[in-house]
Amino acid sequence: MSHIVEWKVHLYLSEDEGRTRARVELDTGSTALTGRGLARCNPDDEDVPVIGDELAAGRALSDLGQQLMRAAEHDLESVGAPPASRRPRPGYGWIA
Repeated sequence: MSHIVEWKVHLYLSEDEGRTRARVELDTGSTALTGRGLARCNPDDEDVPVIGDELAAGRALSDLGQQLMRAAEHDLESVGAPPASRRPRPGYGWIA
């Protein structure tokens, strides 16, 4: 049986005085999560805005991914699955 779901993610970037902030918002219809990331330019480095954008966005997306994993682990535990091991491995039969 096919199952298709579409989730929309919005990524917002802002820069101010050598700092780039990123906020990524996900609304699944039943869950809303917000990831955040920050990048700062070292005063001794050349200011290349795209690098700050990439770092801040990557950190915000990583934060969001970690939140999604915690939400999935919580949901699995709520239906009786054992707690996930803290060592890196595919969880609960889902392969990365």
